[in-house]
Amino acid sequence: MKWPYLEVTYRHGRPLAAYIYLARAPGDRSRRTTPAGVGMIIDYTEAGKPIGIEITAPEQVTIAELNGVLASLDAPALAAEDIAPLRAV
Repeated sequence: MKWPYLEVTYRHGRPLAAYIYLARAPGDRSRRTTPAGVGMIIDYTEAGKPIGIEITAPEQVTIAELNGVLASLDAPALAAEDIAPLRAV
């Protein structure tokens, strides 16, 4: 599986929320979270390793903001087509 990857939850055909999974080891679990800009929350393990980004406001998150957060976590950037499911209408 390639990292990161996006999972989107829809309601009535529109994106409600999403989650970007980052590289993680088996058994890694979220132990704390921090906000990261508008509509994003970073999940960290107990040891402080980032394991995912919750997107609580898909309509407000831009590729530039998302890639800024990914860069701050030393995670690979995404292309606009990688987040196309967030733009479903």
